[in-house]
Amino acid sequence: MSYLVLARKWRPKRFAELVGQEHVVRALVNALDSGRVHHAFLFTGTRGVGKTTIARIFAKSLNCERGASSDPCGECETCQAIDAGRYIDLLEIDAASNTGVDNIRELIENAQYMPSRGRYKVYLIDEVHMLSKAAFNALLKTLEEPPEHVKFLFATTDPQKLLVTVLSRCLQFNLKRLEEEQIRGQIAKILAAEGIEAEPGAVRQLAKAADGSMRDGLSLLDQAIGYSGAGAGVALTDQAAATMLGSVDRTQVAALLAALAQEDGDALMAAIDVLAGFSPDWAGVLDALAEALHRIQVRQLVPGAGAEADGIDVTDLADVLRPELIQLWYQMAVGGRRDINLAPSARVGFEMSLLRMLAFRPGEGGAAAGGSSGGTASAGGGQGGGRSAAAAARAALEGSAAPAAAQAGARSRTTAQATTPVSAAEPAPTPVAAPPLPLAADRQRVQEPPPPSMSPSAPAAAGDAPPWLEPRSTRADVPSPRVDAPHPQAPAAPTAAERPATPAARPRAGASAPADIDATSWPDVVAGLELRGPVRELAASCAFIAFDGSVLRLSLPESDDHLRAPFLVQQFAGALGAKWGTPPQIRFEAGAAVSDTLHARNERVRDERQGAAENTFNNDPHVQRLMEQGARLVPDSIRSIQEQEH
Repeated sequence: MSYLVLARKWRPKRFAELVGQEHVVRALVNALDSGRVHHAFLFTGTRGVGKTTIARIFAKSLNCERGASSDPCGECETCQAIDAGRYIDLLEIDAASNTGVDNIRELIENAQYMPSRGRYKVYLIDEVHMLSKAAFNALLKTLEEPPEHVKFLFATTDPQKLLVTVLSRCLQFNLKRLEEEQIRGQIAKILAAEGIEAEPGAVRQLAKAADGSMRDGLSLLDQAIGYSGAGAGVALTDQAAATMLGSVDRTQVAALLAALAQEDGDALMAAIDVLAGFSPDWAGVLDALAEALHRIQVRQLVPGAGAEADGIDVTDLADVLRPELIQLWYQMAVGGRRDINLAPSARVGFEMSLLRMLAFRPGEGGAAAGGSSGGTASAGGGQGGGRSAAAAARAALEGSAAPAAAQAGARSRTTAQATTPVSAAEPAPTPVAAPPLPLAADRQRVQEPPPPSMSPSAPAAAGDAPPWLEPRSTRADVPSPRVDAPHPQAPAAPTAAERPATPAARPRAGASAPADIDATSWPDVVAGLELRGPVRELAASCAFIAFDGSVLRLSLPESDDHLRAPFLVQQFAGALGAKWGTPPQIRFEAGAAVSDTLHARNERVRDERQGAAENTFNNDPHVQRLMEQGARLVPDSIRSIQEQEH
């Protein structure tokens, strides 16, 4: 019994029968019709996309007995012999088996002889990248200037391994991976021709599993037909294809997403147990989950794209879930897919990925908030309550002044209460023993301010003490020493008159007053600020316009407009406030600047220094004597000593 597999039986025999690769077919058809046929062609692409098939059709077009054309007859003896693989002037060579230089030398010697039957002797070398370097070098001269009756057709899946000298001698065509719709259409066409009924879901699964390769798709179709016994009244079912491929049912993915959306840990674990009964590929389930999340996100952000997923209600999930939550779940699915091989077992890795989705959700402050297996609500207050990830990141970068002030106030109040002497009329508070040095796991709790019941209730006699004068034993951000460890007694808190002014209220020594700011001194003001990174770039790019005591008007070029981020402007104003005592309100205007920027002044100074260095060098008598003797000065090679030091 002889059986021809579908991949060979349905191999295209004409350019018109090819599926996809229109860009390659058009170039070859035009070359054949115009007679401008190159002597060497290189076809690259992944497996099963038509490299060898196109090469055979091209050889048939060159040697058809009815004349060379882009549409061979397919009926003459030459065309039939090429289709059967027994044409004497079409030499197919497997480079993986013939890698040595001796094989190529034999090919070169035979290339000098005229073809036996056809017009051209065609050499089709498959997987040409497997040839050795010596074999390539032996082929180069013949490849560049072959006899007029010889054509070279190369096919490879890895063109990066080819020598550049080989690539430069060939016309290269890169064959694309086939779309899923193209493979699906060809499979449906073949099933109709073979008289086999199939459910649309089975065809879709086979086309998806082909992964862009038509040959893989037809091989899987052969396997599915054999597995399900399709034919003679038996249809190829969706369930049979899924079982053969080991793919997961889309309804199972929908159950997982529904449990995650409802924050129901019990339903999630029940869905995983049902899924385990099919013995699935857990990494493939994560892939299917990531694909479903992608379609949900497309429906949310680009409703007109029409993203659909079989067995999953994309519309309902897109309405219920927040976009930033979909992004977070997608990253967790992809990360779990990457790390699943490191887990104790594939199922454990899969479960931990989904439990991670259940536990973490974007919160109100931009960080992920925890939840229990029962689905504790996130810090954002449930669905729709949290801010987007971008807004949360911006808030984290800008830094809120209110939380910092509240924390500083809490620390100062705690310190004042701990260090203020108690009046004689009031009962002394119960002393609280200093806790032992906390472990690393408990350090987070130690840094939190103590509850009201743990702190002395005596009022402060001299006001709140600044945080930098807090005794070590009462500082909330410094671990207290052990009880049994000897340590010096903390000094008493100073009076209000002895306390130094806070940095925010005291300008730095040597700084110019705000009234002295003008166009001339503005670059010096910017240079005196202790800034780094992007905020320094912002300050150095701003030009001075005016300052009225509270509002600082600056000009910024359009090319640097990206530096006007709110958190950078806030840091800039804070640096000026630390220098002047009060942070100004910064406004950017499009009016003409009245001063140089720090960047412009530095550039001008650098140019002046460079010009002086070049003049000094060129006027040096030794240099002039060398120039008269034929020495040549390399352009832009002179550098001042100060420039090299910087």
